[in-house]
Amino acid sequence: MDLKDQLKNLFPDHVSETPEPENNTQNDLWIQDDPLLCKYEKRKGKPITIIAGYTGATEDFKALAKELKTTLSVGGSFKDDTIIIQGDYRDKIMTILKEKGFLVKRVGG
Repeated sequence: MDLKDQLKNLFPDHVSETPEPENNTQNDLWIQDDPLLCKYEKRKGKPITIIAGYTGATEDFKALAKELKTTLSVGGSFKDDTIIIQGDYRDKIMTILKEKGFLVKRVGG
């Protein structure tokens, strides 16, 4: 329970003057002109999907990585300006990124 919840419990009639900001990550990301590269590799015998080529801010790319991982319910990481997703999810990732407005290029296979 944070401070706002405690204050609401103490003063239920009080109306907050500042509206809470909406978390809309789709509009916050910078859409680039160059396509993102979506490729498939096997590392140590396990399939992974790699997304690279983002030229915007690192924080935006990290937010995109987190959103992809939660949407697909898979593990992954963000290293060296690339997103690494566990498993072969190229088709699903490409449709998600296209819905967000990114240009995506499939590399290999």
